[in-house]
Amino acid sequence: MSSKDIVLAFSGGLDTSFCVPYLMQRGYAVHTVFVDTGGVSAEEREYIEQRATELGAASHRTVDASQAIWDSFVTPLIWAGEFYQGQYPLLVSDRYLIVKASLERCDELGTKLFAHGCTGMGNDQVRFDLTVRALGDYTIVAPIREIQREHTQVRAYEQAYLEEKGFEVRAKTKHYTINENVLGVTISGGEIDAWEIPGEGAVGWCAPRAEWPSEPLRVELGFEQGVAVSLNGKAATGPEILAFLNRELARYGVGRSLYTGDTNIGLKGRIVFEAPALTALLTAHRALEETVLSKQQNRFKPEIGRKWTEVAYEGFFNDPIKADLEAYLVSTQRKVDGKVIVETRGGSIYAVKVESKNLLHSSKATYAQAADWGVAEAEGFIKLYGMSSTIWAEVDRANGN
Repeated sequence: MSSKDIVLAFSGGLDTSFCVPYLMQRGYAVHTVFVDTGGVSAEEREYIEQRATELGAASHRTVDASQAIWDSFVTPLIWAGEFYQGQYPLLVSDRYLIVKASLERCDELGTKLFAHGCTGMGNDQVRFDLTVRALGDYTIVAPIREIQREHTQVRAYEQAYLEEKGFEVRAKTKHYTINENVLGVTISGGEIDAWEIPGEGAVGWCAPRAEWPSEPLRVELGFEQGVAVSLNGKAATGPEILAFLNRELARYGVGRSLYTGDTNIGLKGRIVFEAPALTALLTAHRALEETVLSKQQNRFKPEIGRKWTEVAYEGFFNDPIKADLEAYLVSTQRKVDGKVIVETRGGSIYAVKVESKNLLHSSKATYAQAADWGVAEAEGFIKLYGMSSTIWAEVDRANGN
């Protein structure tokens, strides 16, 4: 192999397509790696492979990471029960697996050179670079950051560069930056970045309201220790569950939203995202937890969940605190066993039925309906429960206020 062999994390989009001829022009033999988490069609996978060849890649490797992303990201995210800033389901967390697979390809080729297509303007560069530094002694080459030193309109420059060399650029990628994997789709750029109404082209998997089916859809999800293990009564793998939920719930427009968030670099970032499967899994899992965890657990666990989500979002996927947080989350899942039926009639999704042998239900009392205690006991409880605030009010009145 050449001493200039370099491995490029490749998606076939505008940025990574630009990187191939750009690196070749600088004497590198470019080996592309596409990490398939299960979110793209066979046609799209074939397009990516052909695109790499067309652009001149010395070799191309497609890596199946569908089970890895379920184990390392989806499962702890659902345990955490929190999306970033209460909204965003961390749809670009496949970056950590992309880096890991690309560095394994580096080791196979005997090179320490790794390239990515991140700009110097967003969060992904942080996720890529921190992961590389955590996993070994590799040299990071970032062509988009390099051209950013000389060109302010980076995407326009990339497009012109590719077209000048005779490579077509997809119309959709000219206007938007699109990320798609098994977790969902994110769309940014164009009018979205300007806080305007997203255009007709800013769509991923979710059907528009006019195309939603008229009949409701119900899906039963089974959980064992907080992990989804069955679908409509049949055992299913994580990737199978994600694929089914994404396909079926996208027909109902479930999981689509428009989000503005605080990025690592301090700027506000605005995206359209679609995440049907993660939305359904979170809804079902939360409904089950609400019935089997204690009051104190339900109150405290979101604090840990939010921290896990921040760590994953901000690029610290390999920081030891992530394992610390996950140890707590694992402990909370000891009794999270049962079945949940989720229902959608379009747009939203709700948990409409919960079954669990661990459901914290008393056979002698039902909230606001029946009780196995007397009125005097209830009055005594209220008196003691509110003692502090009652005393404060008495003192305040005694002081003439």
